[in-house]
Amino acid sequence: MNRLTDAEVLLTPAEVAALFRVDPKTVTRWAQAGKLTSIRTLGGHRRYRESEVRELLKATTQK
Repeated sequence: MNRLTDAEVLLTPAEVAALFRVDPKTVTRWAQAGKLTSIRTLGGHRRYRESEVRELLKATTQK
């Protein structure tokens, strides 16, 4: 099980969607497909590691 560090920033689906200019539902589909790792809050909401999102964004813009 992965533990979050105190310094690790988590993003909401809406924040990730804004970075990629897609709908938040698309971000959820990416998580279900394994393209992004999601973390569930105690309330059941998805959150994404900013570092992982930035890596994916960098990889997709370099093409």
